Amino acid sequence: MAGRLVYLMGPSGAGKDAVLQGLMALMGDKNCYLAPRLVTRPAFEREAYSVSVSPAEFQQLEEQGGLALAWRAHGLAYGVPSVIDERLHEGCDVLVNGSRGYLPEACRRYRNLLPVLLTVDSSLLRQRLSSRGREGAVQITERLERNSRFAALPQHAGTNPVVTIDNSGPIGDAIGMLYTYLKETRFRQEDTCG
Repeated sequence: MAGRLVYLMGPSGAGKDAVLQGLMALMGDKNCYLAPRLVTRPAFEREAYSVSVSPAEFQQLEEQGGLALAWRAHGLAYGVPSVIDERLHEGCDVLVNGSRGYLPEACRRYRNLLPVLLTVDSSLLRQRLSSRGREGAVQITERLERNSRFAALPQHAGTNPVVTIDNSGPIGDAIGMLYTYLKETRFRQEDTCG
């Protein structure tokens, strides 16, 4: 059975990387693969699964088919290496830090995509963006405005419902909710296929 592409979306500062890493720790390397995300900005310490590449390197990878997913946001290019296709074929669930704006294209490319929206209270989101020190006041305002535009994602993306997880509380709660959902839906999928 092919694996699922768990496509985690949400605003910058919502805790996507922390949720993905916590989920990976619970699911284990055997059943799951946390895909690195390539980005055309300098690497930051807290982004363990982000790989910084130059715009020229990114363009070369994209032109040569080295990226399964590629999008632009905030003046940067983001991508996920095409190795995820092998992992999905092996039956692994692949975890991806994705983009809300790119979701329709990702759904067209991957039939087994499971869209997950990570939300967070807007005042808490502003606080998180300010505390990480990566963006200035204008950039934070732009990110919050972008988040407002994406607040009304459709209930379905492709053939699957969008799963919404609130990460305004302790990070362990969000990780636990997503882990439980993935485990339960995996069993239902196996029963259907078996």
